[in-house]
Parts: sequence; C-alpha cells; structure tokens
Amino acid sequence: MTRASQALGAYGESLAAAWYESHGYEVLDRNWRCREGELDLVVCRNRLIVFCEVKARTTDAYGTPGEAVTYRKRQRIRQLAAKWLETSPIRPREIRFDVATVLGGELEVIEGAF
Repeated sequence: MTRASQALGAYGESLAAAWYESHGYEVLDRNWRCREGELDLVVCRNRLIVFCEVKARTTDAYGTPGEAVTYRKRQRIRQLAAKWLETSPIRPREIRFDVATVLGGELEVIEGAF
C-alpha cells in the first residue's frame, strides 16, 4: 500500500468518524486489529454498536468504493465483529454493519449495508 493510498484511507476514516460523532455516536475504536484482520470503525449510540467499513477512492475508474466491499469482505467483517464483541465489556442490544464510501472527497454512509 502506498503512502498516498494510506493517506486517502485515513482521510476517509476521519470523515466517517466525524459524521458518526455529529450524529450522536461515540467512536469506540479506529483501526482495531487482531490476527485475523482489521475493523475500520466501531461506534456506538446507546446500546447500538455499529461496525463500519470505510472505502475511499479518488475516482471510480476501477469501480465505486462500495463495490470493493465484496461478499468475502463482508464475511470477514462479521467474523472480526464477533471477535471484537468477545473482548468488549459492552453488551449491545443491537449491532449493525455500515459502509462509508468516499469518492472525490464526498462521503456517503450506507447504514445497515449488510
């Protein structure tokens, strides 16, 4: 991964985190890692926990950012979410999986994407 793509990813995650905070969510984790992979954002509001995958692109020449969240990627995020929940003292009433896309600097948050 190049520095430019790392910077773009960090920018997208910052935009998404700010969006969640402005909508009353608390950011619990950014870039949470375990041996199996990484969760971009984990946020909560009341007892709702949201696991958000962030995808940022400068253009859609190779497809939209949302198209990069494949079936396989969604399965991995679900597995990582289960690991996160195992280690967390928080007992959510509900969980949700969102996708935040950034294309050309514009943020779109797809709530309940999968």
